[in-house]
Amino acid sequence: MSWRMAVAPPSYCFVAFPPRAKDGLVVFGKNSARPRDEVQEVVYFSAADHEPESKVECTYISIDQVPRTHAIVLSRPAWLWGAEMGANEHGVCIANEAINAREPAAETEALLGMDLVRLGLERGTTAKEALDVIVALLEEHGQGGNYYEDAHACHSFQSAYLIVDREEAWVLETVGKYWAAEQITEGVKCICNQLSLTTKIDAQHPELRSYAQSQGWWTGEDEFNFSEVFSPADDHLDCCAGKDSLEKKEESITVQTMIDILRDKASGVCIDSESFLTTASVVSVLPQNRSSPCIHYFTGTPDPSRSIFKPFIFVDDVKLVPKAQSPCFGDDDPAKKEPRFQEKPDRRHELYKAHQWARAVIESDQEQGRKLRKTMLELEKQGLEAMEEILTSSDPLDPTEVGDLFYDCVDTEIKFFK
Repeated sequence: MSWRMAVAPPSYCFVAFPPRAKDGLVVFGKNSARPRDEVQEVVYFSAADHEPESKVECTYISIDQVPRTHAIVLSRPAWLWGAEMGANEHGVCIANEAINAREPAAETEALLGMDLVRLGLERGTTAKEALDVIVALLEEHGQGGNYYEDAHACHSFQSAYLIVDREEAWVLETVGKYWAAEQITEGVKCICNQLSLTTKIDAQHPELRSYAQSQGWWTGEDEFNFSEVFSPADDHLDCCAGKDSLEKKEESITVQTMIDILRDKASGVCIDSESFLTTASVVSVLPQNRSSPCIHYFTGTPDPSRSIFKPFIFVDDVKLVPKAQSPCFGDDDPAKKEPRFQEKPDRRHELYKAHQWARAVIESDQEQGRKLRKTMLELEKQGLEAMEEILTSSDPLDPTEVGDLFYDCVDTEIKFFK
């Protein structure tokens, strides 16, 4: 089993810019492919000031805290500190991909790629600022440690990131502390579990090329092609399924288009295999017009084709949603104690349990399952239509109306499953 687990399945993330995306909106989406039984939670943390000299405890190591962290909303595997994907109050979204590179990732505990997602969101007000935060922390602390809650084997990966704001996106790909990044301001982009940067590199580690030369991976004569230089020789994972499904869309890309792509099992974008599953999904809409709010839709449950995308908007008074949050085990958490992962506690939250029941119904009873899915999609459609109104309205957003938006959607969904 551990041999199979070590190959990360393709997880996809996407971004589309106007005019490919509709009406001056930047649309971002991500499916998180993780071990089948892993629970993902949706958590919100408000902006906060921190004492000088204070530390922040990440998944495996503690690092220096900054004076102020931004408000963030995350979708994350419930056992760790970081996140697979998330957004902050400034309209920055980040998603992470585990990738295999020519150089194996360190098993030594350091920062996980997922910790860097959260740190980038907490500390960056723009996509470029978040990128700078991530590469500086990478240089200082390195990346490494077990990506899975598994006591039997260490699965460590290098990381790639898609970092997006209302104006631009950056694709950041890392190998150890070395990195390269490409800026994107138009068209569509898909990244998955393979290095994708080639010769267009807009920012890079100062010693990237000399390092590649010292390893004998690049002659220094040929054109420098990042993924050719750093990909493993046997890397035949095909990540173009996602790219094709986005590029083939002839009409302009909307939230609904992105949701449909994330639900697509035939293309391989939605993973449902023996050991892996799309355990959570997110779609974000970032209007280029700053008077409109950014809207983030989270499932908080596995398999987007059987899940409801529920909207979240940042306002000063966001209502917390305990029903989408896993139980907290504090210092007794087997992920925190060494040796780690000696047991697996039940991390299912209320939304996950309710949804588990719904999935069982959909699988076992065709008639009832069909009805259930129809109602689920109806519920989702109401949310999408209400958000569409907010985006097209010329009136300013009333914060009191959306502070408990995600809370209400989760609540309705659970009631409807019971």
